[in-house]
Amino acid sequence: MSSPDSILQQLPIRIFADGADRAGMIRLNDNPLISGLTTNPTLMRKAGITDYEAFALDVLSAIKSKPISFEVFSDDFDEMKRQARKISSWQENVYVKIPVTNTKGESSTSIVRELSAEGVRLNVTALLTLRQVEEVVDALDPAVPAVISVFAGRIADTGHDPEPMMREAVALAARRPKAELLWASVREVLNIFQAARSGCHIVTVPHDILGKALSLAGTDHGTLSLDTVKMFANDAQAAGFTV
Repeated sequence: MSSPDSILQQLPIRIFADGADRAGMIRLNDNPLISGLTTNPTLMRKAGITDYEAFALDVLSAIKSKPISFEVFSDDFDEMKRQARKISSWQENVYVKIPVTNTKGESSTSIVRELSAEGVRLNVTALLTLRQVEEVVDALDPAVPAVISVFAGRIADTGHDPEPMMREAVALAARRPKAELLWASVREVLNIFQAARSGCHIVTVPHDILGKALSLAGTDHGTLSLDTVKMFANDAQAAGFTV
């Protein structure tokens, strides 16, 4: 039987690691299976990071070639542009995450168009509709690499199957040959395979789910059943249960 690592390597999709744990980011960057990395302000806050720039520059001192995305955090479009230009200048492998709207619901496509035309590599994030995908695709410069991050996991959270929409989004992104469609907000290992099946270029996976994928992908279900029974038995014994 193929190993989980080889199964994941055979998928027609690039796997990115999503997190803000520096040690985990460095470890996963060294894994040939991982093609890039992403993070966001929420993950950074959960990791206890208080100095955004110091953390980013520290990470970049170790991650020099694989693409890595850092997000702007202003709600003002002019300040977003200033932050984006600064973040982009930190290193050549940096992509700048721009949310598809600000918190008022105002579209960010005007600054996406401006920054992309300047040659800034963008990762436009938090998209959940095909209309948003189409607007972002139209705003991107055809000559500049970009990533379009659709939060397929959040679509699934609403009870809708994201795969049909993601296939349509891939077709829309094809209008910009240097744009890549990314399946974001992965909730379980299955989502990696769904993203590949949908034709997405990239799937970004939280560190804990990557760990599960690297240990369980392709595991025989009978073996997994036995392991589960053993887990229950061991835990019952360790707890000293009696009836």
